Amino acid sequence: MYVVQNCFGLSDEGTEDAICDSQAIRRFVGIDPSREAAPDATTLLKCRPLLKPHQLT
Repeated sequence: MYVVQNCFGLSDEGTEDAICDSQAIRRFVGIDPSREAAPDATTLLKCRPLLKPHQLT
């Protein structure tokens, strides 16, 4: 999801909206809406500190 966020210059809220609105982006990040909900902006915010030590943000 952070790849999509960085490529399109999206905020956490913008990334949430893009995932909800675009089937292509859902497919790219591997989210099947019939099985799971798209992560919300708060989830993206909470996961970022876990990625920083590995330089993945």
